[in-house]
Amino acid sequence: MATFENVLVSALPGEPLAGPERRQVYGLYSRVLPTPVPAPRLIASSPEVVALLGFDPAWVATSEFAAVFAGNQLLPGMDPYSANYGGHQFGNWAGQLGDGRAITLGEVVTPSGSRQELQLKGAGPTPYSRTADGRAVLRSSIREFICSEAMHHLGVPTTRALSLIATGDAVVRDMFYDGRPEAEPGAIVCRVAPSFIRFGNFELPASRGDTALLRVLADFTIRQFYPELLADEASPDAGTYAAFFREVCARTAVTIAHWQRVGFVHGVMNTDNMSILGLTIDYGPYGWIDNFDPDWTPNTTDAGNRRYRFGQQPSIAYWNLTRLAGALLPLVVDEAPLHDGLEHFVRTYQDHDRRFTAAKLGLEALTDDDAPLLLELRAILAEGEIDMTLFYRALAGIDAARPDAGVFDAAFYDADRRAAVLARLETWLAAYAARVTGEAADPTERRTRMNASNPLYVFRNYLAVEAIEKATAGDDSGVHELLSVLRRPYTPQAGRERYAARRPDWARNRAGASMLSCSS
Repeated sequence: MATFENVLVSALPGEPLAGPERRQVYGLYSRVLPTPVPAPRLIASSPEVVALLGFDPAWVATSEFAAVFAGNQLLPGMDPYSANYGGHQFGNWAGQLGDGRAITLGEVVTPSGSRQELQLKGAGPTPYSRTADGRAVLRSSIREFICSEAMHHLGVPTTRALSLIATGDAVVRDMFYDGRPEAEPGAIVCRVAPSFIRFGNFELPASRGDTALLRVLADFTIRQFYPELLADEASPDAGTYAAFFREVCARTAVTIAHWQRVGFVHGVMNTDNMSILGLTIDYGPYGWIDNFDPDWTPNTTDAGNRRYRFGQQPSIAYWNLTRLAGALLPLVVDEAPLHDGLEHFVRTYQDHDRRFTAAKLGLEALTDDDAPLLLELRAILAEGEIDMTLFYRALAGIDAARPDAGVFDAAFYDADRRAAVLARLETWLAAYAARVTGEAADPTERRTRMNASNPLYVFRNYLAVEAIEKATAGDDSGVHELLSVLRRPYTPQAGRERYAARRPDWARNRAGASMLSCSS
């Protein structure tokens, strides 16, 4: 059915030991098998990822598929392992971390000729599990499965998700960290990406002074994923490593600009959660901005310092890239090209942010003269407690000849706040209408451009809670419905208007519907 060519484990040095026993590891990965589960059952799969991998949809519905992607059975050619990496967590070096509950089954060759790594999250203990059990609960698995696909359809660079499998066992978690753990249904997500290599994979050997291992990893990554940086059969040199870093900076900048465009907040931007390919990776305590608030974070663990808040994500990405630069310094030697790479991040982010913002506003391009207009808009959105997604979507419907602030009524969360900013909003809207009219663009083209950049449906946390509660009670329909809606986030879908509504009052401060912990 599938051809596996497991290049990573063939080309890179792992440790000689195998098995899940916890230990310090000095290779780049450890071979470890998934731990079988009692009753694997397919809850949902992504039809687009099934097609990407070249799997037969009829096979996806079989018990064999559920067994394979629950970790109970291997296909010929699979060679399971967990990766070894370190990372900075909340700004502090954490040492060895690694795949504590993720096991890669292998790399499948797709019909297009690309390789995609198939990784099970929640497949049991690995050498990097520390004191944990290596499992995942249904609620976090639903969130990861749906969000991976939702982000892809929004146009955001991301890892993908093939399947969501119920395991039939119970997993004990202390969701609120309050000393009252509970047993919850277990589940496993199969994540899919060309690679799950992270910044932290480079940081760990660098922290140990193992420049030889660092070079092996960098050479492999460049040859496999950045071959355009090499001429013919040339070996990477200091200039190649600098060019590699510069390209990682650029890809990271584009992804962060997309996050800001759609209102996505990662919640835990540790360096071990940053993809070397510039993909969104590791969907944990993430969230979508409801009312526009640059200081909002979905992560309860970060509630005090708000390090990973929405408005700070570009700065954190820069900080994380400086850690990667430090790890690559032994290979580049000269700091100047690394500083250039960081400056390239700033320029790339600013360029994409300007272009995305212009598209959201229906403008052909932003100019420096637009800065006051943008600053005032963001102040109004924040002070008025206005839903970001609904505001921008409604803005596309404005008649520039007769602008009416009433079109935004459904985007306000609080009547008093609406009253407090209404006059400013009307003044802003008049200035915006004049700016749009000044471009003399066709109104239909403007609305089309705006609606292609401003989603109607996003994966709000309260929608996740509704689907999770249904699935926990044995009803998978909420997962299927949400996945279906979020596959077309920019297109109105008849009968699905409630998925485009603002967050209900009951979800404002409810755990899981507003903020989440790092607990799976």
